[in-house]
Amino acid sequence: MFMVLLAGTPALYAQQDSVVEVLPFGDMDQWIDRQIKESSIIGGETKHVYAIGPTGVIEGDEAYRNQGGSPWATSNVMAKVAGVTKTNTSVFPEKRGDGYCARLDTRMESVKVLGLINITVLAAGSTFLGEVHEPIKGTKNPQKMLNSGIPFTKKPVAIQFDYKVRMSDREKRIRATGFSRITDVEGKDYPEVNLFLQKRWEDEDGNIYAKRVATMVVRYDSTVPDWINNATYTIMYGDITNNPAYKPHMMRLQVQERYAVNSKGESVPIHEVAWGNENDVPTHIQLQFTASHGGAYVGSPGNTLWIDNVRLVYTDEKK
Repeated sequence: MFMVLLAGTPALYAQQDSVVEVLPFGDMDQWIDRQIKESSIIGGETKHVYAIGPTGVIEGDEAYRNQGGSPWATSNVMAKVAGVTKTNTSVFPEKRGDGYCARLDTRMESVKVLGLINITVLAAGSTFLGEVHEPIKGTKNPQKMLNSGIPFTKKPVAIQFDYKVRMSDREKRIRATGFSRITDVEGKDYPEVNLFLQKRWEDEDGNIYAKRVATMVVRYDSTVPDWINNATYTIMYGDITNNPAYKPHMMRLQVQERYAVNSKGESVPIHEVAWGNENDVPTHIQLQFTASHGGAYVGSPGNTLWIDNVRLVYTDEKK
């Protein structure tokens, strides 16, 4: 038995009245295996750092950029801190039938070098539309290391995917940033899926602003041991604050503001300044699947979210 907290009523649309499109690489069947040798001072092991993209292997500690037209980034990254090469892998390809799915884990990641580094961070498995700016050089302002969202001008009515969930039994979350003591955070940790359509623009100084054109946020609060196929969630357009399904967390971009690269090549915050309306055409889509909802370095180790076959649903008048 499970319960789903919804940003809109889940709805399955009649096939004859809708068009369903799989996002590029959204079937989660193709993965790049980045084989990166960590610094000898922390053991020198070769780690597998997976990326969603055309099947292949990349050897060496080169910074990764999305390949083969894949729009997906993950929380799997290579960091170089104080001259030490370290990796984190919290998103994994997992066999499912004749193909694969994505498994997103929340876990602890540590690197300790006597007299040089002593870092323990909480790493929440996450995959999203966008890019990561590698190599990661520290734990401060992690959102600035991400380019959140991709260009997108369509108006889907729903998102559809397959999923299952394993929940940690912790009643409180933990915060582990790497440079301060590990502390408890009130509230249970929820795997989350969020989708935002934005109409963005940039001023002469390179600041990025946006209207929120559409919203979908779903959180799962208990274990779902078996696959739920074709789960379909309505995308709500315009100002949703009077919608019965509205909850305050739906307005904010998760917990921390997100960043995008401006025309000057700078990573800057995305300032959402207003709700859009039904006539606004989006310029970007932000879509994230995450094993923990609380932002960087906050969550419950043991949470896992499995995702497969990510699709967008359209009707003739919305496409």
